[in-house]
Amino acid sequence: MRVNGLVIREMTLDDCPHVAEIRVRGWQSAYQGLMPQSYLDGLSVAEDTARRRAFFERGDGDVVNLVAERQGELVGWACHGPYRDGEVRTGEIELYAIYVRPDRVGSGVGRALLAESVARCAAAGHERMLLWVLKENAPARRFYERSGFGPDGAEEPFEVDGVAIPEVRYARPLTGTALA
Repeated sequence: MRVNGLVIREMTLDDCPHVAEIRVRGWQSAYQGLMPQSYLDGLSVAEDTARRRAFFERGDGDVVNLVAERQGELVGWACHGPYRDGEVRTGEIELYAIYVRPDRVGSGVGRALLAESVARCAAAGHERMLLWVLKENAPARRFYERSGFGPDGAEEPFEVDGVAIPEVRYARPLTGTALA
């Protein structure tokens, strides 16, 4: 898919180091002040690259990894697949992650990745998409709300270095609606 100079495509094994860089820098930027700084400082692009490669090589045909590329440079990544209630798949669909290079936040990259994930999930016949977002992450919550997602009442703690950080679940219907 092409939109406003962006190419949204399936991730390849060669993209793993770039995706890891986007993910780690995204965490360090988006979650500053929301989780322990020592944890964020300890994130490693090399370790995350190894994890991305292992996930990618192991493969799960139900998980879709998308990247956003502008002028040959990776600027964002999104991943969706079966919703997990604990370790049990429920048959619903979940946006697992969406990260944009911190210097490209607000440029439409995240919106394009989300639109493509939503479109693919709707085309596959899913009725709604779920995601988890940190309760105190106001910018992310606004982003999702502008895209038709809203809290559905479910909350759970996410633990980082022994600190409970509450998450809220958001949902968006996929049938009969277009991404706003």
